[in-house]
Amino acid sequence: MKKTMTVLLAGAFSLAAFQALAADKVTLQLKWVTQAQFGGYYVAKDKGFYEEEGLDVEIKPGGPDIAPEQVIAGGGADVIVDWMGGALAARDKGVNLVNIAQPFKKAGMELVCPKDGPVKTEADFKGKTLGVWFFGNEYPFYAWMNKLGLPTEGGPDGVTVLKQSFDVQPLIQKQADCISVMTYNEYWQLIDAGYKPEDLVVFNYTAMGVDLLEDGLYAMEDKLKDPAFEEKMVKFVRASMKGWKYATENPDEAAEIVMDNGGQDENHQKRMMGEVAKLIDNADGKLIEAAYKRTADALLAQKIITKEPSGAWTSAITDKAIK
Repeated sequence: MKKTMTVLLAGAFSLAAFQALAADKVTLQLKWVTQAQFGGYYVAKDKGFYEEEGLDVEIKPGGPDIAPEQVIAGGGADVIVDWMGGALAARDKGVNLVNIAQPFKKAGMELVCPKDGPVKTEADFKGKTLGVWFFGNEYPFYAWMNKLGLPTEGGPDGVTVLKQSFDVQPLIQKQADCISVMTYNEYWQLIDAGYKPEDLVVFNYTAMGVDLLEDGLYAMEDKLKDPAFEEKMVKFVRASMKGWKYATENPDEAAEIVMDNGGQDENHQKRMMGEVAKLIDNADGKLIEAAYKRTADALLAQKIITKEPSGAWTSAITDKAIK
């Protein structure tokens, strides 16, 4: 009996080892550090959704010194999470990124100003200092200013742009009249810092009609021409969106999974996951073409890209992944 058990255990270990060797490896590069903004991917890995598809997925966190477009161009990732503004700008420069899925249907970017400050409406922006992040996050802001006809070089008839740190200190220290926040992150940092919702004037990019696409999945065009790689991406997107669906339906558990993978401040992650769920919608990952066109047109108007993009997105992956 003991010998039989030993043989069975050995066989099980051999099967597990074979499955691990047989799994297709996929490296995902995130746009930012480990947090609930990327909860769906961590859930898909934790719950075995990737494994069920025969994938061995490595999730690489980002940070202030990591540009996903450069990582994938250098062969350091198979797929990246990126904002479409940054992806299209990179494509215009020869990094042929293709949007293969769009988990985030709505933008989470906002501009907030203290209610006791000088800015109450868009008409008050002239002559003020507005904070915005760079590294591709500035494109929605510039699209908005372009729409308003406001120069961004300072002066009484324009706005002065503060290259904002990735926190809310510029508002707390009164370095800017308004700063950029995400609905799921920095807005709540302001609340935790002592501001009340009624103390803030909030300009939501979606409400302003300049909600450029955020947090899509991108792969390189040449690799997508390989049927085997395309099939791998179909499996990856299918499992990822299953992860996102689970995360939006179980936000507290998803936040705990994020914490297990290096997230900081459990209460903040739970709150973030709840806010992110509002941006995911039905978790089908399908790109809305009108939103793509709005993003591309805004970049063209600002001359951030020099020509109308062609082949910058495909529905082929989500068409096969999401039935």
